Amino acid sequence: MTRLVFMGTPEFAVPSLRTLAAEHDVTGVVTQPDRRVGRGLKLKAAPTKAAAQALGLPVITPTNPHEATFLSQIAAWKPDLIVVAAYGHILRPDLLELPVSGCLNVHASLLPLHRGAASVAAAILAGDTRTGVTIMKMDSGMDSGPVLAQRETAIDTGDTTGALTADLATLGAQLLRETIPGYLSGKVRPRPQDDALATYAPKLRKHDGRLHFSHSAVELERQVRAMQPWPGAFALRSKKPFKVLRAQAASGKAPPGIVMLDSGNIAVGTGTGLLRLQRIQPPGKRAMTAEDYARGAPDFVGDTLE
Repeated sequence: MTRLVFMGTPEFAVPSLRTLAAEHDVTGVVTQPDRRVGRGLKLKAAPTKAAAQALGLPVITPTNPHEATFLSQIAAWKPDLIVVAAYGHILRPDLLELPVSGCLNVHASLLPLHRGAASVAAAILAGDTRTGVTIMKMDSGMDSGPVLAQRETAIDTGDTTGALTADLATLGAQLLRETIPGYLSGKVRPRPQDDALATYAPKLRKHDGRLHFSHSAVELERQVRAMQPWPGAFALRSKKPFKVLRAQAASGKAPPGIVMLDSGNIAVGTGTGLLRLQRIQPPGKRAMTAEDYARGAPDFVGDTLE
């Protein structure tokens, strides 16, 4: 049985960990440290840590995975192979060279498209109709290593980053299970990526959720879907964040940012077309339909979202 070390942090990594634990000797799991979350700033373990503990697996949560002591901890587990899924750090070269069979990565895109941390959001923002998962052998670059296997899936018109990521997590675990035996036996050979076709998806920041109504309604609808669940899409009303949780592009014309009625729907003018607001969250209020909000805020229609 192959000795594996698994490295991952968010929910995306959990199906891969569970799949590996069922069929291989997972000697240890590495995840990022607990984070303080919520209004009470309580410490919360990463989903991968919680899953590893439930499976009875050893877990470490280094604050700095580039320190020599971290490498010593991994070496003590004597892995034949390291598998990574959304760990959140680029691995140092001596760690990549530690296991005899190298390090594999489960990436949520069809590489070389959308290398980087926000690959799922990038696919939605780009208007891609298809995405998928890639199993690659890691090198010292960012998602630039040779590819072992890929599997495609459609991006539905209503997909958010959260929903699509969950689907890709399951797909990635399945593909990992199918790929590892052939890789270890030499039947599955890595093939280099075409760097000329590479696109990049850097980590999302809070300001990436800001809606600019000079853009087209189609682009804004994609942005709303891509920013769910984080950082969330928003505009400003009276200089306060006005969250847009769900929206739909429609034909029509109005000055960018102006809120209007469109066949009974609340819509906002954009650079091209109208953005119908389906579900919103005003400052200090719960999430609701735009129509419910407008009934309680009669000055909303005709106002400007900035």
